Order: sequence, then structure tokens, then C-alpha cells
Amino acid sequence: MKKTKLPLIAAMAAATALAATVTAAPVSAQSTRASALSCNKTLDIGMLAPLTGGAGFIGQEQLSWAKLAVKTLPKTMGLKVKLVPGDAPVEQGPSAAQSVAQKFIADKNMVAILGGSTSGSVAATSKAFQQAGLVQVSSSATRTTLTKGDNQEATKAFFRVVPADDYQGPTDANYMVKTLKAKNVVLFDFQEPYSQGLSGEAEKVLKAAGVTTSHQSVPNTATDFSSYVTKVPSDADVVFFPSQKPGDAQTFASQLAEQGKKAKVFGGDGTNDPSSFKAAGSYVSNFAPQITSIAADKAVIDAWKKDNPGKAVGSFGPPTYGAVQVILSALKKSCDAGKGSISKRSALITSIKKVSINTGWILGGKFAWSKVNTNDPNTSKFYIMQIQPNGSYKLVN
Repeated sequence: MKKTKLPLIAAMAAATALAATVTAAPVSAQSTRASALSCNKTLDIGMLAPLTGGAGFIGQEQLSWAKLAVKTLPKTMGLKVKLVPGDAPVEQGPSAAQSVAQKFIADKNMVAILGGSTSGSVAATSKAFQQAGLVQVSSSATRTTLTKGDNQEATKAFFRVVPADDYQGPTDANYMVKTLKAKNVVLFDFQEPYSQGLSGEAEKVLKAAGVTTSHQSVPNTATDFSSYVTKVPSDADVVFFPSQKPGDAQTFASQLAEQGKKAKVFGGDGTNDPSSFKAAGSYVSNFAPQITSIAADKAVIDAWKKDNPGKAVGSFGPPTYGAVQVILSALKKSCDAGKGSISKRSALITSIKKVSINTGWILGGKFAWSKVNTNDPNTSKFYIMQIQPNGSYKLVN
């Protein structure tokens, strides 16, 4: 009996292992074999963003503009689209983003992903989305290595409509050197991709200019920075604080002043929130201009204000509107090519490379992909603002 039972057990084990392999196979692999999608039906666009937590202001602002885009743009293209938000708080790291990604991948009507909003969420989900045939378009993930370099952290299915940190970091650093005449700069990172990448890009330029630099690495969950403030040299001119939580930048600036340190706080785009970061004299940079100065945007701004009474137009929302416009344009191209259907959702990865927007680009001018790197836009400007005594942000560069 032993001679007949052992092979049977082995066979059963092999069958079980095979079943487990099939069951555990990524949802994405199964999804790429899904049947054709009808363009006459409502199709889903997933939005991966921090809707809660310390960076929740980014996700909520982006969500409000994404809702406006989905409400107004599809009907001009003969499309029906539903926005499906997914929350990925930055404090929870990659696991939250990966959990949302699997839900999106399992949705057979899902055709594209808006986001992730943060560089970390993109790095954590890009491979799974590509395997599932889902194009990913971010309006705020700026880490350079997501699209550039020998060891890219995102796949060829990832695109962004804003420039990368290899523009933001040097822009910020050059302003410190040329305008602020900084000689000693302390750079922070928060042990996650966005701040590490941006801080590194800025430090390269500062060192090349002969500026003395030092570095502090802080857990992303920290809320009290007093012990880090004590390590800031008394002769430091600038503290580069590229957090994704503007409330932390405000706390840091307050504690810096409490300890009598004179250094100016300089935040990246993640701190650009006048409602939370109000420390007068501090600086912030951002990848998008204030669109209220663009006359052609009056109608869309009025529509957004109608849906969001009492709220101010920020810098994170408008690029998200643009990212939805790019996704819908790619969807339209795929639907037209398929004569009313999409044979597989990965078709959008190809069609999105053909998208250009010559009129109505919300950030002003025209939109097109870079000829050097087709997954980045052809724009490369970052904007620097200084916080005024009344808490308002004034454009200075």
C-alpha cells in the first residue's frame, strides 16, 4: 500500500500546488485576457491617491478636479466614464497602494489609472498595472527615476503630465544659490521615494556650486521635529524640507523659530498648501502655475467653484483635470481604432503616446509628450513662491 499511496500523495500535492499557483497568480495576468470592452458602455477610471492622512489634502483636491473632468469631458468625446477613487495614505507605505491596485485590476470595466499621486505609490503598483494592461497617468508623482535612468522604478505603462524632480531639484537649488545666496543648506528626507529623490537632486546642484550641505533622514510618521531642529547648524541659511505633509512643514518652521534658528524653510511641491503651511518667509515650489491667471481657464474654474463653493483653486487639482483629459483622449483614440470597442485594455498604453492637446490645455499653452522621453511631458518649468506675512503665496520665480 505504501508503494501505491506515496505516488498518489505526490500527485495530489502536485495538483494542489498547481491549483495554488493558478489561484495565486496575479489578478493582472488574468485581466489581460479579458474580453473586448464596448465603448458604448460605462468604463471605469481608477484614481489612486492619498484621500486621508497627512497628504489627504493632495488627494482631495485632485479628486475634486477629477470629478469635474469626468462630469464634463467624456460627453464631448462620445464616451461614458465612471471615476473610482482608491485611498492610499502615505503613512501606510506601499501596502495600501498595492491593495487598491489589486481591486482596480480585478475590475473588468477598468481601462486606466489616474495616479498614483505619490511617487511611492507609483513605484509600488506600476509593475502590477502593466501586467494587467492598464495605463497609469499621474499628475503629481515627480520622482525622476520613475521614468528616467538605468534602473527605472516604473514601467513603460506609466506616464505623467508634470515634469520630474530632475527639474524641480535643480530649480530649487539654483534659487537657493543665486537668489538666496545660501552657503550652508540642510536637506531632509522622510524615508520614502519622493523626498529622497527630490532631496538628492537638489543636493547635487548645491554641492557643485560649493555650498556646504548636511543631511537628516526622518521617519515619515514623525510629528515632533524638535530633536532634528537642534541638529540644524546655527549658521544654516536654508533647510530643504520636501515633505508630502504641509502640516509637518509648518510644525518644523515653528520649532525652528522657537529654537532661535534663522534658516529659511524651503519646501517642495508636497508642502504647497496655503491652508496648512503658512510660515512667513518660507518658500515652496510647484510643478504647475496658478491657473487663475490664465484667461482661457475662466469657464472651467467657474465650473469647479460651483461644485466646490468656498474653496480656493490650488496647484494639485488642475494638472489632475489635465491627466483625465489625456486619458480620455487615449480612450477615444482606442475606441475609434476599434470601431466602437477595445479588444484589450492595454491598447491605451499605445494610444496614449499619440495624444497631444493643442487647445484647452488647463495649464496653459499646449500639451505634448517629450521627444526625449515619451512618458514625460515636454514642459520642464517649476515655479517658486514665498509665503507672505498674511499666509498668501507670492510667485517669485
